[in-house]
Amino acid sequence: MKRVRVRYAPSPTGLLHIGNARTAIFNFLFARSHGGDFIIRIEDTDVKRNVIGGEASQLDNLKWLGLEWDESPDKGGPFGPYRQLERLDLYKEYAEKLLDMGMAYKEYKEGSTKYAIRFKVPENKEYVFNDMVRGTLRFQSKEVEDWIMIKDNGIPTYNFAVVIDDHFMEITHILRGEEHITNTPKQMMVYEAFGWEIPTFGHMTIIVNEKKKKLSKRDQSIVQFISQYRELGYLPEAILNFISLLGWSPAVNQEILSKDEIITHFDESRLSKAPAMFDVVKLAYINKEYVKKLSLEAFVELCKPHLEKAGIDVSNSVWVSDLCSLLHERTAYGAQIVELHHEFFHGEFELEPEALEFLRSENTLPVIKAFRKKLAISSFTAEDIKESIKDIGKHLNVKGKSLFMPCRIATTGAMHGPDLPKSLSLLGKEVALNRIDKTIETLENNA
Repeated sequence: MKRVRVRYAPSPTGLLHIGNARTAIFNFLFARSHGGDFIIRIEDTDVKRNVIGGEASQLDNLKWLGLEWDESPDKGGPFGPYRQLERLDLYKEYAEKLLDMGMAYKEYKEGSTKYAIRFKVPENKEYVFNDMVRGTLRFQSKEVEDWIMIKDNGIPTYNFAVVIDDHFMEITHILRGEEHITNTPKQMMVYEAFGWEIPTFGHMTIIVNEKKKKLSKRDQSIVQFISQYRELGYLPEAILNFISLLGWSPAVNQEILSKDEIITHFDESRLSKAPAMFDVVKLAYINKEYVKKLSLEAFVELCKPHLEKAGIDVSNSVWVSDLCSLLHERTAYGAQIVELHHEFFHGEFELEPEALEFLRSENTLPVIKAFRKKLAISSFTAEDIKESIKDIGKHLNVKGKSLFMPCRIATTGAMHGPDLPKSLSLLGKEVALNRIDKTIETLENNA
């Protein structure tokens, strides 16, 4: 079998979008699963829309996601150059060959010596190809008008340049979005005109939002650019994992997969024919699973820049470490630590209805009052608070839920939450005592 060679060919017209990232990831996975080559080529012929730094941004974000490539503008390779604007002479040469063969013609701009070159579409011909995702697809040549190969400024159009590039870079498989399906017959025409082998095509389905609408860059309900996920403190392994499941499913009943596991399980026959839904809840779940696996040190490093950016004092490394330790299990992505911090320290103290009902249904006041007395003279370390709760249990002969629940509710307002002694040591004595006083007042006034 011929060595597999695939390419991701972005235009440097903006940031790396989820859709483009998926195309890159699926090509990378396909290449690696077959022991083949993954190439990055820059399609920069749309000069007016090219963004300064666009190419560097694309490559930087792909590297962040964990992708490695074999050939590219930054890496070089035997089939370069890897930017289309550096290949103009090649396109010109092969356009002129088609003119000589009578398979293309010049179309002059009115009142000018400038001309575009159009491909002459064959009459009454059927173009058939076996799509890796969709099976057999057919197009009639009568449905396609003569199309422009070279614009009057000498720049090739997408459908012409891409064939020249893919042929000379020996691309064997082309995996891309479904919006390119109608481009395929035009490209097949060029391959056939030169008698070149046609690569295998595969067209991935669209990505839709939760309303089943095609993902649009204007859709504000979903974060859509890889750089934004980086800024929010998502983990690259989690983003790679999540995107790889947008339109592909592994044979194993497992969603949390490392890059190596995804490559091992990747099978193009399991690419979905149905639109892939961008499930924000699933993304948060997957990222949270990866965050949980971080060491405390790594989690602190993830969160610290976000705390600093929010103006929170991080000069006390012990305090930062304690805060991160307390909130680690609840944090889905780095920036969320700020929201959880504010919720923890600045949220208005209110007794949740269920929690208040628990306090009223049990004889909890003695425990709460005893807890206040202990805390008032406590050094307020987590260890000291833990010992205080134990002492109350022994003194009042109370244990289990009847002991711990009143202490938690009186200081947090809730029946569930992170480790209570650690929480209170971070919260501080004054806040904790004020909350207990409010709880006692509420219970005594509604007795």
